[in-house]
Amino acid sequence: MSHTLLRRAALPYYIGLSRSLAPKGAGIDPPLQGVKILDLTRVLAGPTATMLLADLGADVIKVEEVSRGDDTRSWYPPAAPLSPTSPEEAAHLPPESAYFLAVNRNKRSITINFKDPEGLAIVHKLVQQSDVLVENFVSGKLAEMGLGWEDCERINPRLIYASITGYGQSGPYRKAAGYDVIVEAEAGLMHITGEPDGPPCKVGVAATDIATGLYAHGAVMAGLLSRARTGKGVWIDCNLFESQLAGLANIASNYLIAGQEGGRHGTSHPSIVPYQVFPCKDGFIMIGAGNDKQFKLFAEKILERPDLPTDPKFNSNKARVANRQELISLINDALMKEGRDHWLAKLTGLGVPFGPINNIQQTFQHPQVEARKMITEVEVTVSPAVTYNGKRMPVNRPPPYLSQHTTEVLAELGYSDEEIAVLKAKKVV
Repeated sequence: MSHTLLRRAALPYYIGLSRSLAPKGAGIDPPLQGVKILDLTRVLAGPTATMLLADLGADVIKVEEVSRGDDTRSWYPPAAPLSPTSPEEAAHLPPESAYFLAVNRNKRSITINFKDPEGLAIVHKLVQQSDVLVENFVSGKLAEMGLGWEDCERINPRLIYASITGYGQSGPYRKAAGYDVIVEAEAGLMHITGEPDGPPCKVGVAATDIATGLYAHGAVMAGLLSRARTGKGVWIDCNLFESQLAGLANIASNYLIAGQEGGRHGTSHPSIVPYQVFPCKDGFIMIGAGNDKQFKLFAEKILERPDLPTDPKFNSNKARVANRQELISLINDALMKEGRDHWLAKLTGLGVPFGPINNIQQTFQHPQVEARKMITEVEVTVSPAVTYNGKRMPVNRPPPYLSQHTTEVLAELGYSDEEIAVLKAKKVV
């Protein structure tokens, strides 16, 4: 099936899940039901955060630019075909890129020109009625427009105001725009990604954006818990640079504790051997023997070398790291004798961590994806990643068409049909 049909077609991805294998429980009610979130974000980090909050039941109102919407709506191909309610409605709509569809489920879309005083008044009304505002403008930009933290706190003292930027609200880089690939480079991730003898390499997805969205989502939840105790709102400062710094994990600790500089190791691990991708006759396999017991099983059952676990060069992880090249060469020679499926069968159930290198099609055909229902047939999207008592939060809305809910949201704010028609004619909304 064509990838461009994924959003509008109902694909048969569900499979039966045995009742005896299904986790027990009735799930939980969406915990953010009744929470209203004003979403002034675009691209990836901010929309990821607000989508995760929408998945938990929040009413997320995504405010977009009037004619183009979120920047990522135009990041195609591929794009999904449009099927709005009328040809007239379709005439002004941009194509819906796969990029946009990935992080905007469960939201409502309203378009507002808040540089116009009437548009700004609409946003102020939304601020007054919202529990949370999430924005990812350059530091200080919304304050210039009357939508900064101080402006919004005066309107709604209970507001949780989350700012997502490239480098934070202070410091010499606070005015710099945030781009995932730039921060990957500047905050160390690109330096440690790639083959040892190759150039720095970016991660295959915008990992820094996604991590920042996850941090922001958690911070908003913390803000809501704090408000429940204090009755007061809070300004959250979340940014790509610090999220990536925090994401350096053990590589950061290696440097801060021991002065050890990070480097590129391809798929291998600087501190564990064997722990990397290995070639076989017709493909690749990731194998990670993270302790002596796992290495013993691997050596005896896969390599058929029971002598290796007692060899002083390989009898401990420290020794295996010191003699990395010799051991890796030995493993490569052994695995190249057979194809991928042969080794996958032999490794299954052995107790040694392993996995095939799957392409994206193989990933979505994975038995675990099917068994855990990780694809939802609401215009086809990836499901939320977490279950509660064995059940996921529902996906009630597909990613919205541009301005799909403008009339609906304005009516909720008290605007009459005539007033809405005038605002639309003036291109305020």
